[in-house]
Amino acid sequence: MNVVAALGRPDPVGTDAASPQVPGARRGARRLLAPGVLYLVVFFVLPVGVLLATSFYARVPGGELGEYTPALRWQNYPEALAQFWPQLARSFGFAAVATVAALLVGYPMAYLIAVRARGRPGLQGLLVVLVVAPFFTSFILRTVAWKQILADQGEVVGALRWLHVLPPDGRLSAAPAAVVIGLTYSFLPFMVLPLFASLERLDPRLLEAGTDLYATPLTTFRTVTLPLSMPGVVAGTLLTFIPAVGDYVNASLLGNNTTTTMVGQVIDQRFFRTVDYPTAAVLSVVLMVAILALVSLYVRRAGTEELV
Repeated sequence: MNVVAALGRPDPVGTDAASPQVPGARRGARRLLAPGVLYLVVFFVLPVGVLLATSFYARVPGGELGEYTPALRWQNYPEALAQFWPQLARSFGFAAVATVAALLVGYPMAYLIAVRARGRPGLQGLLVVLVVAPFFTSFILRTVAWKQILADQGEVVGALRWLHVLPPDGRLSAAPAAVVIGLTYSFLPFMVLPLFASLERLDPRLLEAGTDLYATPLTTFRTVTLPLSMPGVVAGTLLTFIPAVGDYVNASLLGNNTTTTMVGQVIDQRFFRTVDYPTAAVLSVVLMVAILALVSLYVRRAGTEELV
């Protein structure tokens, strides 16, 4: 008797019985993938293709406002970058600072929920709800609330002036600090939740082993906790940085001047007000390519493939 057949496993030599099932399984897998692939093609690939084609359009000589013709005008890219590189660089700078601030604020929060509150599901669940509670309110309303909190006559600015952190005529509203604060607050849950998911899988016996080996809390965190939570750190920073770069709500409501203008505002203005479609498309393409390049480099340097 064939031992493999006796064990109920397919015979690696006689695969005639199993071979008819392989094409059927493949057809079933294709059917399952078809809706997702169709959705991506219709709502992502085609719009990106149209956007890329629009970035090369040329203005019709003597035409009306917003009248362009399909062309391969490569000059659109250097012209747009030469004009709007400060806004593009400012967007990446604001997003980077907000991401670092969200990590510094969000990591202790996630550690408290995942490690310190472990074994108390009621408290843990309450803290998670408090983290996601801002999502129950409109994004615009939350940003407007920060505009009131950081107002020149508000308590926050008054306290900072009293502590001499700000000069007597110092302000936070309509300043880069206000935009960074708004970005940090808006995307903080996107940092906390991946960190919480990563730290929740942390084996507490590893922390106890570090204590038994006379390691200081800082050494235990640096050599045990932080390396094991790196997937959450990578996922959280990506989920925070990527939407923060293209954000224009915080910059519009909390800044709205030449020192706080981000590339999202420029794209919105060029698309819907100036009706300069090629420039808006160029900035959108450049922003997308730059984000993809930075994310790829960051993930490769982080040395992790597991992001959650």
